[in-house]
Amino acid sequence: LSSTTTFKIRHQPETQLQLRIGLHSGPAVAGVVGLKMPRYCLFGDTVNTASRMESSGYALRIHLSSFTKAILDAIGGYDTDRRGEISVKGKGQMETHWLLGREGFQKPMPDLARAASHDAHEFK
Repeated sequence: LSSTTTFKIRHQPETQLQLRIGLHSGPAVAGVVGLKMPRYCLFGDTVNTASRMESSGYALRIHLSSFTKAILDAIGGYDTDRRGEISVKGKGQMETHWLLGREGFQKPMPDLARAASHDAHEFK
């Protein structure tokens, strides 16, 4: 996420890249699918939930499920902020959090003032 502060969009060099990141932790299955054009794919509820974290998050933010937050708390050194309960498609109400940083992480984070507004987001 810190790399978005210096990343330049070639045809819009003055525009801040509006990256959204969603994280969830749990079991998943991986494999190569296809014969003519093989692709490496991930499958499972964990992958779907991580996708929902991304699609219900905001630009320039890292959106966490409560399960991932619990893992980060056990590891220690991560700064998070409670977002609260949100409605997640296919999951119902979920408690979610924002990842704000980590102890010892010195790279600059993007200025949230440059993030797209809530109304500019397309939630799926």
